[in-house]
Formats: sequence, structure tokens, C-alpha cells
Amino acid sequence: MPIYEYRCAACGHQEDHLQKISEPALTKCPACGKKKYAKQLTAAGFQLKGSGWYATDFKSSAKKSDAAKTDKAESTTESKKEETKTEKKAEKKEAASSTN
Repeated sequence: MPIYEYRCAACGHQEDHLQKISEPALTKCPACGKKKYAKQLTAAGFQLKGSGWYATDFKSSAKKSDAAKTDKAESTTESKKEETKTEKKAEKKEAASSTN
């Protein structure tokens, strides 16, 4: 919810109010009671409440899943290399035993 700053033109009272965007603007001054209370043009202010979620929450899980995919791909490549080496050794043994 945005925080709006109001100022009374009659008495000069100035105060911040937390309001929904859909709420109508305040007009009655809480200090003097006159209807000269107006919303001021200021920088946007807001409050974050609750745990919520943010873009940074997903970056860490994306890195973890990318790392897991990389590890899995590397282990698959290594196991294929080992299988190829084992097959070559078996072929060499067969070739050596058939020539004897």
C-alpha cells in the first residue's frame, strides 16, 4: 500500500497516510477540521509486509538446478568414457588370446 503525504492549506499541518490506491483522497484536516487537506506530490513510498517472494528467490534455485544438470551431464560423459575404455581393453584381450 502506498504512503501519501498530505498538507493542510489552512493551518499548515502535514502528515503521511497509508492508503489503498482505490481509496478516495482525504480532504478534512485532522488538526483543524477544515476541508483544505490536500495530497502532496512526493516520491513514491510503499511498505513491503510479509515474507512474499522476490526475483532473487528464484535465482538461487535456478543455479542449483543448473549445477545439478551440469553434474549429471558430466557423470554421464565420464561413465560413457569408462565403458569405452573397458570395451577397448576387452577387445585387446580377445585379440591377444586369439593370436596365441
